[in-house]
Amino acid sequence: MKSNIGFIGCGNMAKAMIGGLVKGELFLPENIHCYDPSEVARAQVAAEFGVNVQESNVAVAAQADYLVLAVKPFLYGKVMEEIAGSIKPSVIIVSIAVGVGFEDIKGFLGREIKVIRTQPSTPAFVGESDSTLCPDGQMTPEDIADVIMIFESFGKAEIISEKLMEVVPGIASSAPAYTMLLIEAMADGGVLHGFPRDQAYRLSAQAVYGAAKLVLESGEHPGKLKDQICTPGGTTIEAVRVLEAKGFRDAVISAVDACARKSLAMSKKQD
Repeated sequence: MKSNIGFIGCGNMAKAMIGGLVKGELFLPENIHCYDPSEVARAQVAAEFGVNVQESNVAVAAQADYLVLAVKPFLYGKVMEEIAGSIKPSVIIVSIAVGVGFEDIKGFLGREIKVIRTQPSTPAFVGESDSTLCPDGQMTPEDIADVIMIFESFGKAEIISEKLMEVVPGIASSAPAYTMLLIEAMADGGVLHGFPRDQAYRLSAQAVYGAAKLVLESGEHPGKLKDQICTPGGTTIEAVRVLEAKGFRDAVISAVDACARKSLAMSKKQD
């Protein structure tokens, strides 16, 4: 494992990853280097995590053995051209942008370099990111193992093919947002029947967390686990009946499809 990791951009996703790295103790705070054009963002990340805040993107790039590009996709070209002369020859570029491919990044830099495309998620804050990773052909097995270790310090990580990188937000990195909608809606239903809101949020969130953990740890098909809860003629099957009648399953599939299509469209804009 190399010594220093750098973050260009200190937005929500970067802060989630930095928080996970600090909590996971894979890097010391002094070995995490960051820059953001926002003075407020820089001050927040320094105060919260005690990391090294640099004076520019170039300064971060000069320090980093792993360089996380945590900026919007449309800024990648500008940032990469700015830091091209400052990055270490052995650096591993970690892209977290939707729609920015290997050739885009190497084209911006004007040379071959090690790149890994990734999609982490904001539950990294609590050590539960569902990250997907796609290394390029320049990375060695040791490089890949090191990056997996980085991402596993704040959750789970899986290697996928590049053709799935534009699809994965629908079921992974973007999915926490619509899971939050589910929790909020469940809690609203509880409030409708008299539950205090804070208690309704806790119960709903724990139900989602527990169900997810049961799927992951039991290895059983989600449909089988659902059937085990649905007592004949009971309350759960009545709720399932209403969800099906309202198009719950179709709405979720359509949301995943829409997310994937948007991601694919963004990828084509980079071509």
